[in-house]
Parts: sequence; structure tokens; C-alpha cells
Amino acid sequence: MMSLRNFAIATLAVLTLVPQLLAVEAPRLLEKNGRYTLLVEGRPFLMLGGQIHNSSAWPSELPQVWQSLTALHANTIEAPVYWEQFEPQPGHFDFSNVDQIVEGARAHDLHVVLLWFGTWKNGNMHYVPSWVKVDTKRFPRTIRLDGEPTDVLSPNARTTLEADKTAFTALMHHLKQIDGEQHTVLMMQVENESGNIGSVRDFSAEANREFAGPVPADLLAVTHKQPGTWNQAFGPEADETFQVYHQAKYINEIAAAGKAEFAIPCYINVWVSYPVAELPQRQVATPGIQYPSGGAVQKFVGMWRALAPALDMIGPDIYSDDSGLVRGLIHTYHRADNPLLIPEIARSDNFAKFFFYALGNEAIGFAPFGVDQSGWNILGDQPWQAHSHNFALIGPMSREIAQLEFDGKVKTGVEEPGQAQQELDFGAWQATVAYGFPQPDGRRTPGTKDAHGVALVAQLGPDEFLVTGIDASVSFHLPGKLPWMRSEIISAEQGTYENGVWKPLRLWNGDETDRGLNFHQQPEVLRVRLGKF
Repeated sequence: MMSLRNFAIATLAVLTLVPQLLAVEAPRLLEKNGRYTLLVEGRPFLMLGGQIHNSSAWPSELPQVWQSLTALHANTIEAPVYWEQFEPQPGHFDFSNVDQIVEGARAHDLHVVLLWFGTWKNGNMHYVPSWVKVDTKRFPRTIRLDGEPTDVLSPNARTTLEADKTAFTALMHHLKQIDGEQHTVLMMQVENESGNIGSVRDFSAEANREFAGPVPADLLAVTHKQPGTWNQAFGPEADETFQVYHQAKYINEIAAAGKAEFAIPCYINVWVSYPVAELPQRQVATPGIQYPSGGAVQKFVGMWRALAPALDMIGPDIYSDDSGLVRGLIHTYHRADNPLLIPEIARSDNFAKFFFYALGNEAIGFAPFGVDQSGWNILGDQPWQAHSHNFALIGPMSREIAQLEFDGKVKTGVEEPGQAQQELDFGAWQATVAYGFPQPDGRRTPGTKDAHGVALVAQLGPDEFLVTGIDASVSFHLPGKLPWMRSEIISAEQGTYENGVWKPLRLWNGDETDRGLNFHQQPEVLRVRLGKF
């Protein structure tokens, strides 16, 4: 018989182990064969996000925010944390906004990505506390070439870096306390579209002295340049590279300090470089005017990845609906050293199809901006229901899609004007994706009116596929042969995933399969088994 002492020891051991057994694994990125996934609760997770408006993270706004996220069919809210609210007086922190966001997300079965509006927000300093704004000696501004100060803090000021870092680490420490076991919070965005609007770099006397000196050794190693001054090493891009270097090192130090408190993924978002014609209000191809100077724009992504290793990824914000430009951005930011995350994209319907471009490039997350009902939106009041349709379609199987992306099994078709048909290559099988509705005689309209059709095909096995889409049809065939030549559909089972288990609803056949598998606006998903004869 167990003695009372031994029973007490065993009980204590069980009580010690129970919290460890119940604790949820922290979110983390996992890489395999050059592909990435975001592990949440130990399994691949696809973030279907909704970013709320800049001033919607206040408790008074949250009731309509939760309604909006439900209507979007999102699984994650992206919400800002304002340095001015978080630290209204030096060293005095107000956690109320953050707590209500986290608690509300849990109540609505959502995850959270918090956006730190600290030193930079859209290339300005507008969200820093008033005690930072008024003390220009301690927290110096970026100085223009003509000697005029700007409303941007200089990344060359150690005092500013320390103040931002103190606040950010306090935030991360608090999150560890309230979320260290549940892990409602998935990731942290460090700053927002960082950089200078108004000047390519800081032209203060102190910055100019450093600029006239030698380029730091770590930057020479990254860029493979010969020692010399900034102008000697980088020529016409010396000013912008100087800003990139100091900004990347600044943010890296903040991210590293925050992750030391709470080890969850951290990333930055980027105001990318658009062609001048895309931004009529900024028709000058100059860093600091066309985009915030110092940010991880297309040409500097590699430099940022090397200089800021504490960041887990860099994600482009997308506000152009030019498909060629968007595909180029996806290609640029989807790198062997950088998981693809679209942390912010316009909410308008004409941006929704880019979700499928992202899925076809193994994106770990996608989030339209301004999804709550606060009123003003950056691109006006254009229709924006399509993102909701996409998330309603993919949401029930988002875990499965995340795993299939990680395994390299997902391919997507996206309609473009004049391109009413595409081929997806799975080796032994091919899938023809066509857009436009079939006519009574079997012919198809060449494309939809606004080129919005999309399809997703994922390979589950040698002859089995998961298929869905919106205003598109999918026909399988053998290489070099038409559909129904030496191949056939063994079964086309419509169903849905529930808690990771496929639940069949009905079989498609006859009119539903004879002219391709046709998908319209309603969310329908098929598991298709193919055969050869």
C-alpha cells in the first residue's frame, strides 16, 4: 500500500505535469524543402485574416469589429496596438485595449495578430506618445537635405530605439503572461510600413558625419562591396541604403528583445514600390516620396533578410489590382529565406482573386484591410463581398489546405482578361481550368465579365484530387489527350471537412461531370478519384 508520503509526492508530480500537458504549443514557422508553414497547436495553419481600420482597436469599436470578422468568415483578426495609448506616460503601461482584443478574439473563436504602431506608421511618427513628439532633443526628427525637420523619427537616435524597445518588450512580456499557454496571439507585426516619408535619409549633422565615414563591415559582407565611404560603395543608392541599414538594425533589435520575452513569430509589412502611374498623388520615382525610404521594398528584400534575422518574414502590402504587378510582388517576397505572407491587401472585390495566386505560392496567410464598419476606407466604397466568399469556401478546410501547401500539392488557376483557360500540371494527370458559363450546346462563354474566376486543385494521392473554385470548371485528362480519352472519373464526391474529417454529402455525375466539374458562387468542394482504361 502506498504510504501517505509517497501519495503526496505522486500527487504533486501529477499536479506539476498537468499544466505542461494542457499547454498549447507556441505558434512557430516550420520549413521543409524550401516551403514554409505556420504551426498553430502543432499543425499547419492558414491565416484567413481581416485587418481592421487604424482607429478600430478601441473597446468602443470592438462590438462591430467582431460582427465584421464573423461576416468575413475570417479565422484571425489583425489589430493595431498604439504606442500613444499603450504608454501614455514614460514607463506607465495601459494594457486595457490589448486585453479586450485578446479576450474578445477568444470569445469569437479567432486568433490574433497584433500590429505594433510604434516609431513608424506609414512612414510617419503619428502614433508615438505625446511625450515623444514634444521632446525633439531627446527624440530627434529626421532632417531633410535642406535642413527642415520632418514628422518622422530618426533611426539613428539610440534614445528613440531604447524607448520603443522598452514599450515593445513590455507588450510582449504582458502577452506572455496572458497568452503564454493558450496562444491566441499568432504573430507580431513590428512597426507598420516603416521608413521616411519626406526625406531619403536623416541629414542631421550627426548622421552626415557617419555617412561620410566608412560603411560598416556587416553591410559590406551582406552586399559584397569593397570598403569605403557610403558614396564610394553604393553610388546613387547610398542615401537610401544608409536609411535601410539603420532602419533594419533598429527594427531587428526591437524584434529580438520582444521575442526574448515571448517567442512567437515577428514580421514587418512593407509599403512597396509601385510604378509611378499607379500612384497619381506621388508621381515622383524617389524614395521618401514614392514610398517610405528605408523599407524592405522589392530591391532591398534580400538586404533586410540578412540585416534583420530576428524577423521571421517580410510581407508586402498590396494596393494595386494590376495582376502582373501583384504576381511580381508574390514572386519577389516568396523566397527560400522568406515565407509568403500577404498581411494587408485592399478589400475591394477586384483584389479577391489574388488570394488564389497566394495559395498557389504556398502563402501562410492573407488579410484584406479595413474589414470593419468604421466608415472611411483607403480605396473608397467599392464592393467588397468576394473576400468573404473566398474565406467561406476555404475556411472549413483551411488546415487541410495549409498541410497540402506545405507538401507542395496545391495548384491554382486565376482568370485574367483574355485568358479563359489554363492548364495545371500534375505530371501523370493534367487539369484544364476554364472560365465562363457553359451554354446549352456545351460551348463556354470565353471568360467571365470581369475576369474573376478561380480554381484550386490539390493532389491527395496518385489518382485523387481535392477540387473547388468560383465561376470556373475543371476537367482532368491525361497528358496529350482530351478529357475522356483513356481516362474517366471513378467518383466525384461533394463534401466538407469537419474537424479534419471528410464528410461526404453527395456524388456528382451526369450533367455535373460530363462537361467538366463546374463551380459557381456557392461554396462546393469535391474529392475526385480518377482512372485510366
